[in-house]
Order: sequence, then structure tokens, then C-alpha cells
Amino acid sequence: MKKQELIHLHGLLAEVCNHYEQMVECEVDHVKYSELGVRPTSIHKSKTDHKAAVFALADGITEEMESETEQPVSATAD
Repeated sequence: MKKQELIHLHGLLAEVCNHYEQMVECEVDHVKYSELGVRPTSIHKSKTDHKAAVFALADGITEEMESETEQPVSATAD
């Protein structure tokens, strides 16, 4: 993946995160992501930095989604 494509993916994932937080009224854990100091607008950062940021952001989103779905769902047929 090219750097420009990775930056675009980073921006899209940041928007997904913002939308998810508003939709579910929660806050995704951004500790790992914040520590990196890389934002989608940080075009001067390296491709590797953006890749790490994408993975950190994706991990935060999926962890929040997993914690939300840990509650058992009753098995009922429609």
C-alpha cells in the first residue's frame, strides 16, 4: 500500500471511530493511538508511523465493540 493510500485509510478510520463514538455514545480507548502522535493530517510522518496509527486506532475500535457485545444474546427465533 502506498503512503497516500495509507493516509487516506487513516482518515477514513478516524471518521469511523468518531461516528461510532457518537452513535453508541461511548468513548474508544485512544491511549495507544494518542501516544503515537500521528493524525491523518500528519502528512510529514512516515508510512510506518501511519501504519502503526491505523493499527492502534483499529485495535481501539474493535476492543470497544467486543466489550459491547460480551453480553450474551438470548437465542430466540423470529
